[in-house]
Parts: sequence; C-alpha cells; structure tokens
Amino acid sequence: MSDSAHSTNGAASAVDAETLAASDDTNADRGDAAAEPVTPADGGDTDATTDASTDADAYTFDDLSVVMGTYNEEEAIGTVLADIEEVTDGRAEVVCVDGSDDRTPEIAREHGARVIEQEPQGYGVAVREAILTPDRPVVVTTDCDDTYPMEALPEFLAEINDGADVVSGDRLYHGAKAMPAFNRLGNHAFAAVASLLMGERVHDTTTGMRAYRREVIEEIGWTENTGLSAELLIRPLMRGHDVRERPIAYAERLGETKLDPIGGGAAIAKSIVTVCLEEQLRRF
Repeated sequence: MSDSAHSTNGAASAVDAETLAASDDTNADRGDAAAEPVTPADGGDTDATTDASTDADAYTFDDLSVVMGTYNEEEAIGTVLADIEEVTDGRAEVVCVDGSDDRTPEIAREHGARVIEQEPQGYGVAVREAILTPDRPVVVTTDCDDTYPMEALPEFLAEINDGADVVSGDRLYHGAKAMPAFNRLGNHAFAAVASLLMGERVHDTTTGMRAYRREVIEEIGWTENTGLSAELLIRPLMRGHDVRERPIAYAERLGETKLDPIGGGAAIAKSIVTVCLEEQLRRF
C-alpha cells in the first residue's frame, strides 16, 4: 500500500441511502470532529459511485458486526454503543469481550450488545475472540473509550463495498491532538519501523478502528497480544490483501487508560518486528 491509499478512499461506494443519511446526521452533530472525506486518486466524480448503492450484493449494516474488547469502561461504553446504534439504526451486531469488574458488561447488555465474559488476559486475547466470534461478513473493530468516530462506519463499509479487504482508520492524519504527545510520537515511530520492514508505507499501525472482510480474519492465524492491533494491519498487507488507510478523527478518551506507555510500547515494537520478519520469511 502506497501513500496514495489515503486518496483512494472517496465517499464512493455501496452503502444504501439510509446508511449514508445516518452518517450525514451524525457528522452534523460532531462538526469539526468528523473525519474529512478523501478525494479519489484519479480525481473522478465520487457521485458516480452511488450507482453501487443499488447493487443487490452490496453489504449494508445488516451485514456488519462491530466488536471490541472491554475492561472497566463504564464511563464510556454507553456512549460508544449509543453512537453505534444511532449511526447504524440498530442494525449492526455488537460484540463485547469483557473482563471488567465494574458495570461495563451490564451497560453493554442494556444497549443490546452480545457480551462474552473472559478472564482478563490482555488486549489481544480479548480482541482476537471478539473478531472471531461474529458470523456476519464485515467486522469492524473499535475501542470502548469513545475515542473513535462511529459516524465513520458508513465510509468504512463503503470502502469494503468498493473492493477493500481491510480499511484502517488513520488517527495521525489530522494530527491526533487529543492523543498524549508521548503516545503520538510513539505511534509515528511504530509506523516508520513497520513501513521500513514491510517495504510498504503505512501511517498508523496501532489504530483500534478497522473494517475487515470476515474471510481475511479467518484465514490468518493471529498470535500477538498487546501488539495485536499492529498485527491486524501487517499480516493482511504483507499477504497481498487490498488494505486502505482512511483518515479519521480521534477524540480524548473517557475514563483512565489501561495501557502502560513504556511497557506497552515495547511490546508493540517487538510485535511489529516479529510479525514483519515472520511475513517476510513466508515469501521464501
């Protein structure tokens, strides 16, 4: 994936009019916080792709599962799930793999989410179960701390309908000013290292918001824990899947972070190096 991946992601694609209307309404509520649309690389007319909206084979929110690992996020989980419900008109399935000892699972169930309780074993263990649980054809990962824009769900689904296998939200494109400076610097460094090792330019390796075709998730064996977010980008990309990065807004989290920036950062860096080398060796 080259830098042009950022500019292949226009509003183009196959979400029905109802879906796009939901996005427009929510974007209006967020104002400047909403992710900006990206112009297609060929400069083509994005309206031309609305013809795809009539395609009977196009995925809709009825084909979408939004999944997350949750751990003591009672301050934010209700807001996140309400946003998903509003944007998708309640049509998307929501799966939470939860290891909390607060009211997070109770709140999630009140919002209609499917909650799978799990002993806390780390980010990757929870998210791996979350992505492998649904049987709907499109899976979107997100975090439960209200940092990611659920109003971008129609755009992510549109990219999948346009042929993408993975759509990865790039938090750093707009500056990610709500992110702590140390974390922001680290994320730029992770992207630089991954780009060098892969031979492909990527901009945000550790974003928590991505959309996947379910077959991509099922065909790859996922091995990482803290570094799973990077692995979920690197392995599909290095195996030739159509991976596209799409700029998204990033908001200040609700509640306290659970990740140690030093220890967690070291684990992520190790995962990036390990996974890139493993995928390079697969080519021989």
